[in-house]
Amino acid sequence: MVQRVQQLFEHYGLNASSATKALGYSTTSKLYSILGGAEPSYPTLVDFLTQWPNTSADWLMLGMGPMLRSATEDGAAAPIPPMTLTKTASSKASNKGVSGFDRILTITVDDEGEENIPFVPVLAQAGYARQFNEPVFKKQLRYYRLPGFEFGTFCAFEVFGDSMEPTINHRDIVIVSPVERLDLLTPGDIYVVVTEESVMLKRIRKPINDRSELVRLYSDNPAVQSYELPAAEIGQLWRVRGYLSSLIPSQPEITLERVFQAIETLGFDRAEVRRHLEEQVPE
Repeated sequence: MVQRVQQLFEHYGLNASSATKALGYSTTSKLYSILGGAEPSYPTLVDFLTQWPNTSADWLMLGMGPMLRSATEDGAAAPIPPMTLTKTASSKASNKGVSGFDRILTITVDDEGEENIPFVPVLAQAGYARQFNEPVFKKQLRYYRLPGFEFGTFCAFEVFGDSMEPTINHRDIVIVSPVERLDLLTPGDIYVVVTEESVMLKRIRKPINDRSELVRLYSDNPAVQSYELPAAEIGQLWRVRGYLSSLIPSQPEITLERVFQAIETLGFDRAEVRRHLEEQVPE
């Protein structure tokens, strides 16, 4: 059903936003939800058939026959396009406490059904939050296959700035997977946080239980202060699963290594001490 709705919109040159206006809906959430995998209600299907009367009800509801009923409205009936080779990672926002996101991201796949990883460079990130699912925007992106990321849904973002140094550096590329619900967030990990205005790489140390909460975003660079962001403003959340870098780590600090050796000699666990130090980083 989702693929047929996508084909219908593509046939008429529409996206979720323009289709919402054509159908007279007040918000785009219904269509984004459908494109994200939710089954359309019967009234919604009636709306589609009323707005685009040349669409075959058998095709839309059952997948039977051609997409167009006749050639009267659109000239010669176009052949049905092949199955749209896309996979959508999405989550429908809930009105309850723990909720997900009311946005979708479409990942392309090749002719064999293998996913490609879209790469979003810094120059494209300014318009990413508003155009990520627009056909024109998606065509501007490059797509790659990476060893170790063959299974699952991933995206790649170029890093700008030094806020996450020394962990992740300027011009590194982070490979991320979508977080579908806020309660699935793993505290302490690094995330790409997408809002209407920006794409940020930050560490989130505490769980988020409600979209009415304030989320504190941390930088690994001690010179960059943390700050709070309303959870309701987060449109997408991507967990960093790996990164590509042209910077080779330098030799470990000998003095620091000796300090940790002394800590272990005294009977303390190195990982516990490191975790304690990280928790004491000033905000």
